Amino acid sequence: MTGGESKRRGFTLIELMVVIVILGLLAAVVAPKFLRSGEEAKATTTKVQMKNIEQALKLYKLHNSIYPTTEQGLKALVEKPEVEPVPKNWKGPYLDEVPKDAWGNDFIYVSDGKHFTLVSPGPDGEEGTEDDLKVSQ
Repeated sequence: MTGGESKRRGFTLIELMVVIVILGLLAAVVAPKFLRSGEEAKATTTKVQMKNIEQALKLYKLHNSIYPTTEQGLKALVEKPEVEPVPKNWKGPYLDEVPKDAWGNDFIYVSDGKHFTLVSPGPDGEEGTEDDLKVSQ
């Protein structure tokens, strides 16, 4: 090496720190958008599941004149209930299995036989909070 020439072999500590800070800033800006879209996808998936359950409940009612009761639950869509009122015209299964919402929570089903409410407790898993998804008939 001659004169003022020096052979560079890598990055300086300052250059590495600048790159790390830039990557951190990018992650802080981009990550929430991806996380939000992931939650939106789960909400959409859960809404589709709820529509499918709603259609199965309507078909059950068409055959049996009433919706399954709260006690019979959504399980009545998979296997014939043995709890009163036992349906006389059960033609199921109306679903292959009782699904969970996209966050892994059980759906909450309440029915008096004439009307029903179906609730997904949403991302926080707690019923009665603002992130719940709900269908009533």
